[in-house]
Amino acid sequence: MGQSERVATFRALHQGGCFVIPNPWDAGSARTLVKLGFPALASTSTGMAWSLGMSDHQVSLDAVLEHLRALVRAVDVPINADFEDGYASEPEAVGENVAAAVETGIAGVSIEDSTHDPDEPLYEFGLAVDRVRAARAAIDASGSGVLLVGRSEGFIAGRPDLDETVRRLVAYSEAGADCLYAPGIRTDEQIRAVVAAVAPKPVNVLVSSDFTTVARLAELGVRRISVGGGLARAAWGGFLAAATELAEHGTFGNFASAASSSEIEGSFSAG
Repeated sequence: MGQSERVATFRALHQGGCFVIPNPWDAGSARTLVKLGFPALASTSTGMAWSLGMSDHQVSLDAVLEHLRALVRAVDVPINADFEDGYASEPEAVGENVAAAVETGIAGVSIEDSTHDPDEPLYEFGLAVDRVRAARAAIDASGSGVLLVGRSEGFIAGRPDLDETVRRLVAYSEAGADCLYAPGIRTDEQIRAVVAAVAPKPVNVLVSSDFTTVARLAELGVRRISVGGGLARAAWGGFLAAATELAEHGTFGNFASAASSSEIEGSFSAG
């Protein structure tokens, strides 16, 4: 499936209903998720960083672009890129980097407003909007139709202000974002407020713990659900439990619940 077909498929998924877009961290996990029937996938900056033995936000732009190319090669469904803050502060550079991401074959790209500076965790409002506008211009110039997701990070960056989050998401929508996303919102009230504010554009909700269900989020008007690093954390949880048992007790009890080689290889093989 070429990029144009992936983009068309991805945009169609956002037109109605609610779908889950889980987050693989490598080709094997991507293929497994496709075989389970998920119609689209999203990269996870956290999961990818951990696979390299690094913390989130430490991976270089070049490494991320190669990772996106690898995911696109691995599966035949749309890929949404977790593109952090565009790997730049200024709008022009964000636009250039988004253009490079589009060339990897992705069907969607997310731009967030987090600076990762604890003193000023969010980009200033006007600059944040200009960054989304630059991403939109880069996508439009490519003619690819790649879907742009505008993310406001206040609820996970130490600024859990619903009014400010809504203000930013509405501005990102007006600046050209096709889908809006506020990771960290959890209550029905918060989710309803975001969905209503940006309607009719679709909203993505992050679920990284057991606080809701797909059915409930669909009832609230959420169009898509991602899990961020949730699946990667689950995988690391199993690995750490087995490895810690071996290191501390010299026993192998956790291997009893491990998947077999045939199950694993069968989960991402063709057919």
